[in-house]
Amino acid sequence: MQSTGNTILITGGGSGLGAALAHEFHIAGNQVIIAGRRQAALDAVVADNPGMAAMVLDMTDAAAIVTFAQKLVADFPALNAVLLNAGIMVAEDKIDLATAEATIATNLLGPIRLAHALLPHLEAQPASTILTVSSGLAFVPLAATPTYSATKAAIHGWSLAMRAQLQATSVELIEIVPPGVQTDLMPGHADNDQMMPLADFIAETMGLLRQQPALAEIHVERVKFLSEATQRGEFAQVFGMLNGGIEPTRRR
Repeated sequence: MQSTGNTILITGGGSGLGAALAHEFHIAGNQVIIAGRRQAALDAVVADNPGMAAMVLDMTDAAAIVTFAQKLVADFPALNAVLLNAGIMVAEDKIDLATAEATIATNLLGPIRLAHALLPHLEAQPASTILTVSSGLAFVPLAATPTYSATKAAIHGWSLAMRAQLQATSVELIEIVPPGVQTDLMPGHADNDQMMPLADFIAETMGLLRQQPALAEIHVERVKFLSEATQRGEFAQVFGMLNGGIEPTRRR
């Protein structure tokens, strides 16, 4: 992915990682379009970044995604990059079906639907990029957020498989794997010293995205405690540290 001169859509661009990444791509000389559910949040980001564009999108609405994609391509025919960042993270007490279904719709079905709607356009470009956002919890799940962890594991697997399918096309697929970051993704995260400072995450991620040849996966150093746990033979230990000493294979 070239670092400048792109026309890039960033979902979940009204706050958190999405807004911060949108700003960095904007100042690097890219045409950035942010999308999200809340018009006021999008307007605030655009006001701080003159020249950025915004479009409202509910990632849980399958029909709205199709309409959105059609308008996006019509308004921005040079679109050559999509960052599938929108997501929710909610704690669950055992199986909270409403939360589980909303999480799957937003974090997994939404990105797949939007990628499906935009892929014909992206394949028609000389070079284009799909960027997915998984999580360190794709590799070691957090017991308090089982569905979130599962959707991020699914995004990781989907990214691996889709990258293989797209090898013969003009579309590359890059997966960004964040650790816990100081944002408002969950209550308390923004002020939690155990989370990675947002500015540090953005700086390290943008540096990795600029590497040539391009990296297929973007793992900042902070996330490798989770994302490389299995490779180190430490999955059970890391799972226990993450989840208050619980053993992943413990039976009653």
